Amino acid sequence: MSNEFLPFHLPEIGPEEIRSVVETLESGWLTSGAKVKKFEEDFSRFIGCQYSVAVNSCTAALHLALEAVGVDEGDEVIVPTTTFTATAEVVLYFKAKPVLVDCRPNTFNIDPDLIERAITAKTRAIIPVHFAGQSCDMEAILQIARKHKLYVIEDAAHALPAKYHGKTIGTIGDITCFSFYATKTITTGEGGMATTQNPEWAARMRMMSLHGISHDAWKRYTKEGSWYYEVVRPGFKYNLTDIGAAIGIEQLKKCDAFGAARTRIAATYDQRFSDLCEIETPVCEPDVQHAWHLYVIQLDLERLRINRGQFIETLKEQGIGTSVHFIPLHLHPYYRDNFGYTPDDFPKSTEIYQRIISLPIYPKMTESQIEHVVEAVRKTVQRYRR
Repeated sequence: MSNEFLPFHLPEIGPEEIRSVVETLESGWLTSGAKVKKFEEDFSRFIGCQYSVAVNSCTAALHLALEAVGVDEGDEVIVPTTTFTATAEVVLYFKAKPVLVDCRPNTFNIDPDLIERAITAKTRAIIPVHFAGQSCDMEAILQIARKHKLYVIEDAAHALPAKYHGKTIGTIGDITCFSFYATKTITTGEGGMATTQNPEWAARMRMMSLHGISHDAWKRYTKEGSWYYEVVRPGFKYNLTDIGAAIGIEQLKKCDAFGAARTRIAATYDQRFSDLCEIETPVCEPDVQHAWHLYVIQLDLERLRINRGQFIETLKEQGIGTSVHFIPLHLHPYYRDNFGYTPDDFPKSTEIYQRIISLPIYPKMTESQIEHVVEAVRKTVQRYRR
């Protein structure tokens, strides 16, 4: 076992990505251009969707998606409390209200039964988050959305490549938003993508991602372009650069291989922790393809003499980097103070939060590093079990 510290995540960047970036730098065109267009086309083919719009973050994609479907001041949007703040903060950009909903205790995904209870006359959309890379119960969510005439904007920051009942995530809801942040299943450093089958929404998101300019603004500095443009709406500065897209094009080619590596690591963890009653390994629902962006264990604290924080510190002392996904939104000062949420309002998320730890899971991990994680977890359990 190595004494070297194993970070929670390291991106898998190879010579192909480096060559692609160098080619872009040498081309003289660094911002949004031909590489971004190719990345969008490649992504649409990979997902099987009609339209892909590349942007500089998943947060930007979520913001553009809500703007495209017409969310406005005073509206309500349903989001899970077990998520990163970006999912809810984009709702606040519109002076709309994020309405938090508790999770299912097995998958940590939003509970469809609780969604329906949260709907009011002001509800405009639902943002299901595919936690850790496992699809939400989209059939139930879409049924509720159709019944109440709501839009479904999927937060798929964790869910590439993932499937639900044979359908690829990115082809199910009205608009789906992906992340290419440094820790995600593929990366462009910073970046995101919005996918949809609706040409009007795609055109709207594309226009609003670059200042609300009416047509291909990036072409105005090319031989084919024109100096003339029109600002149709006050838009945003959300475009992805060709440098980022150059990385994304090569990363996308490896996406399935990366997914297979993550699945193999998850299976190893499942098998090696199966005899530890102090740990609950992730539940994978039938008929889904899990992307395994995260591998989240739950501690049975009643069987241990230490709490979650101490467990994390003990792993750190053994050279293992971990994280916690997520501190539920209702426990953060902003949501607590502005909306009056208490821990008891979302009992499942509150209780789960106290017990979860995300272990390293990424394609760059070697067999010895995987074994290092396994042995560190097992040693910690054995040392502190009651």
